[in-house]
Amino acid sequence: MAVLAWADRVRPLLFDGSPLLPSAVCVDADGELLTGRDALHAARSRPESAELHPKRCLDHGTVLLGSRELPVTDVIAAVLRRVLAEATRTTGGDVPPVVLTYPAGWGRQRRAILVEAAVRAGMEPVGLVAEPVAAASYFATAAGLGLGSGETGLVYDFGAGTLDITLMRQDGDRATVLASGGLPESGGLDIDAAVFAYFGRLLADRDRPLWSRLANSGDVVDRRARLQLWADIRSAKESLARTATSLVPVPLFDDDLPLGREKLEDLAKPVLDLTVREVRAILRSASLSGPPQRVFLVGGACRMPLVATTLHRALGVAPVLTDQPEMVVAEGALHAEVETPIVPVADPEPSTVEAPPPSVPEPTPSLPHRQRNRRMAGSRPLSRWWSWRWSW
Repeated sequence: MAVLAWADRVRPLLFDGSPLLPSAVCVDADGELLTGRDALHAARSRPESAELHPKRCLDHGTVLLGSRELPVTDVIAAVLRRVLAEATRTTGGDVPPVVLTYPAGWGRQRRAILVEAAVRAGMEPVGLVAEPVAAASYFATAAGLGLGSGETGLVYDFGAGTLDITLMRQDGDRATVLASGGLPESGGLDIDAAVFAYFGRLLADRDRPLWSRLANSGDVVDRRARLQLWADIRSAKESLARTATSLVPVPLFDDDLPLGREKLEDLAKPVLDLTVREVRAILRSASLSGPPQRVFLVGGACRMPLVATTLHRALGVAPVLTDQPEMVVAEGALHAEVETPIVPVADPEPSTVEAPPPSVPEPTPSLPHRQRNRRMAGSRPLSRWWSWRWSW
């Protein structure tokens, strides 16, 4: 997600008519690295050459796409280059300053990889803002739901592939991160996987060899069918936030399976219970005497009504959810203080894996007001000042 800021207005960048750009990458038959929806489309024909969630590969050093092994920085840079191209087209060629957001638990190495990828994509200068800081900035400014002095707020960022949780406290006009954590490989995809497994139990009883093909086969046709089933499961899950039931077409079986909201919630409950345990662990690490005053929901997976219901029951605090939870971090970065840029480092070796972040992270810049943006804008005529931020 990306947002462009002018002196008097803010607007999201659109990619093929949508404000959401999938982070997927895929190498096509000519060796070109495709991104976004082009990559998702190509992945149906070349699933072995695609990586749908490159963020999960950050510590691997390289990403295997078919027969090509690419540095992870090049893969991330390809996605960022797509964003930069759209920003340049929208602004008529004026390339504005760039601010990228990152999970609060990321250490220096991961942040340096992100900056290096941005530089390779042609983005300079580059600033960074921690995602919970950006989210809190959004709720305090654009949404008018900020914390009072001395109050604590929990940012629950539930995306497709990761869960990031951050506890913050407001001290005067500044907010400070007290503790952070999360589940780096848990998100909306895990709910999709639970639905996939449920369908597997139903279909294996009908034709076990055919289900084995659909679920596990390495054949290109079967893998293409498997990708289509995953995509249709995700679409059905999203529609159940608005309707009571949905039908999921199942390739190879040439059948449609019903999926109701009640069944989806049964399948999602174990995943969400894990996130609640992580929330409670973070609250314990901060030695809070009670629940936070506010709970902010961020990320597309929070559209599922059960997410807010589960957290409300667990904490006794009604969570705050906006109409576009996917855009909260990107727009909030417009109001947050930008960190001092870090010097990019070379890609880590494939065997290099960054240690998991501790419960209490390294100090994160406090969340102020719009002072920095006013200073930056004041250095040139307001009619010519541009800025854009990207959240991934």
